[in-house]
Order: sequence, then C-alpha cells, then structure tokens
Amino acid sequence: MKSTLKFLKRLKHAVFHSIAFYPVLISAGFFFLAIMLLFIENLEVINSFKKKVPYLLVQDNETARTILSTLFGGILSLTVFSFTMVMVVLNQASSNFSPRLLPGLISNKKHQIILGFYIGTILYTIIVLMSLGAYGSSTNAVGFSVMVAAVLGAFCIGLFVYFIHSISQAIQIHNIIDKIYISSCNLIENKIEEQQKSDIKVDLDGNQFWKTIRSKKTGYYRSFDQFLLNDSLKKQKNVIEIIPYSDQHIWEGDPILRIKNPISKEELESLHICLYILSNRHEDDSGVGGMIKLTEVAVKALSPGINDPGTAINAISKLGQLMHKALRIKPKTVICEPNCEIIVVHNKISASEMVRIIIEPIRGYAKADSSVSYELLDALVFLKNSSEIVPDYVEAIQSEINSLIQDLKANITNNQDLKRILELLEK
Repeated sequence: MKSTLKFLKRLKHAVFHSIAFYPVLISAGFFFLAIMLLFIENLEVINSFKKKVPYLLVQDNETARTILSTLFGGILSLTVFSFTMVMVVLNQASSNFSPRLLPGLISNKKHQIILGFYIGTILYTIIVLMSLGAYGSSTNAVGFSVMVAAVLGAFCIGLFVYFIHSISQAIQIHNIIDKIYISSCNLIENKIEEQQKSDIKVDLDGNQFWKTIRSKKTGYYRSFDQFLLNDSLKKQKNVIEIIPYSDQHIWEGDPILRIKNPISKEELESLHICLYILSNRHEDDSGVGGMIKLTEVAVKALSPGINDPGTAINAISKLGQLMHKALRIKPKTVICEPNCEIIVVHNKISASEMVRIIIEPIRGYAKADSSVSYELLDALVFLKNSSEIVPDYVEAIQSEINSLIQDLKANITNNQDLKRILELLEK
C-alpha cells in the first residue's frame, strides 16, 4: 500500500511538472468551450445578442469557413514558428551555458500556457469547422462561435508578441543566474526556518544499539518521506538518522540510515520505501543543486571556447551569497512530525564538502585569471569573516583560501596582479 502511494506521489509530481500538463489542461478547456458555445448557439439569449450586434457576426457560412480555415492555418504556423525558436534557444543555452539549465527553461510555465492557448485555439477552430457541415447551409448557424474564434485568434497574436519578449529575456544569462539564485535562496531559507523551529535534542553518540541500513539503489539521495512510514514505526519512540545529505551521490550497499532501536523486517522495508533516490541530481530543485548549476555556469564561462569572465564573476557573486546562507545551517536537523513519536535526524552538507563541489571546480579554471580569482578570493574572505556562519565551518573556508593562494602563486606571473589579489587577505 505504501509503495503504491509512493508511486502515485511520484506520478503526480511527474504529471504536474511535465511540459504537457498546462497545454493539455488548457486544450481540454477550449474543447469544452467549443462544445458549449455550439450547444447554446441557438438559445434565445444568444439570438437576441446576435440581433443587437449583427455587425460583429458572420452571416454567411462560406465566409465563416474561410475565416476559420485562415485562423487554423495561421495559428498552426505561429505555433510551429514559436517552438522552433524555443528549440534553437535551448540549443544555444546548452552550448554556451550548461545543459543542466535546460529543464528550468523548458518548464517555464508562461511558455507552457502560451502553447496551451495556441493548441486550444486550433482545437476550437477545428470543432467549429466540423460543425459547419452538421448545420448545412443554415444562415448564421455558428456566427457567435466564429466571432469567439476571431477574438481568440487576435489574443494569440498578442500572446505571440509577449512570447517573443519573454523568450528574449529568459535566454539572457544574467536573468538565468538571478532565477537560480532566487529559487535556491528561498529553499535554503526554508531549511534555516525548519531548523530554527526544531528544539529537540538527540544523543547520537551514545552506547545504545544502532543498526546501520544500507542502500538498495545507486543514485542521488533526495529526501525522506516520513508520511510513508509504517504505522507501527510512527508509534515507536525511536530515532532514525539519515546519513547522506540531500543531493549526495550514494552507491548500492553504502550506509544510508541508522536506527536506534531494533525493528521488524516489515518496518525495515517501510524505511526503504520512504527514501527517494533519484538517478539525476537535477531532477528536483534544491539549494545545493542550484549552487552546483551556478558553478557549472561559471566553469563553462571560463572555458577557452566561451571565455566570458563577466558571467563567471556574476555567478561567483551569487554563489558567495548562497553559501553565506547555507553555512548558517547546522550540521543536523531534528524533525518530529505531529502525531508521530519517531524522531528523524537529517544530516546537512558539511562546509568541506560544499567547498569541494562548488568552489574547487571554479578554482581549477580561475587560478590563472586575475580578475576572476580576485572575486573568488573576495567571496571566500567574506565567508570566513562572517559572524553568522556556524563557527566550526571557518576551518574549511580557511583551508580553501590557502589552496587558492597556493594556486595563484604558481599560476599568476605578474607580481602586481598577485599583490593586488593578496591584499584582500588584510581584510
């Protein structure tokens, strides 16, 4: 039962985040709109409206057919052109920035809604065209429906103008960086608030029984759904520690959980059901995942084929702000859901690991570029001197500063440039 519920939750997530969700939903709405308008076309209220505004209605079936056929062909061409341009833009983003940015660009809800209106209008005109054959040569049989089709066609032209503006803004790298920054910032702040609300103290270093549970899958650990726990486990006063941090890669057979008190095989199986281990690190949004995307953007910008230090500096600036927030999160978060006795301890990414996956790749590419190295060292010095981060994390930041200085001394031959960078340490 729990495994079925987990499957349904994943299916719901996949459907709601699919590029086809909004187009299908809107197209279904247009389908029912066409049926409804054809149904009420000859009602007394609609006939009285036709008499009041005859200049807005098409009186001839051949004229109606011509208008609908033109709308159908025009909007179909508009749809093909619009989303051919989207594919070109996505290809450019993949080549110049990072392939990991594509899911965020594809899932833009505004573009999905525009696609839905295009397809819905096409579907609407097809149904009204089909109805012309059913009504025969009856005068003004679908005049109101044709008027609505014309209004929808004009609206689609307006959407096309907006789409051109939106896609031109969405592809600009500073807008992409800002979007990733805002999304990651919100996720990190939510984790900080979650940790501040938790006031439960748990002893994880005692001599009590602790059973280690190993992973059955290889992939990226994403989350632990406490709602899927076995009911008998929820009533136990037990402690579960989740060993990996969110987005950490684990291999099959690696330790993934520790549980304080013995449990049955059925309860053990429910623990595995609660784990979400994904094949792709970027399948879902997370604070760490957003920072990794910014790292990839910076590294791509510093590659010889792109050579765009301005983009790298912008990404480093945002990374410094995100790390400043992320380093305020304590190593462990203790959660106990309402009406549940069991306590779940979540491990957070350590400072040394964060530096390894976010700063080190940039350092490897930026060590010979004085302008980018200056910004990178400035960000690290800012983190080290901050009084808001967890004190235990300062050592990892200082270690990375030492590594960066060592690389700079080995790669920057201009003594004046090197001196200007190292002056940051006097802060």
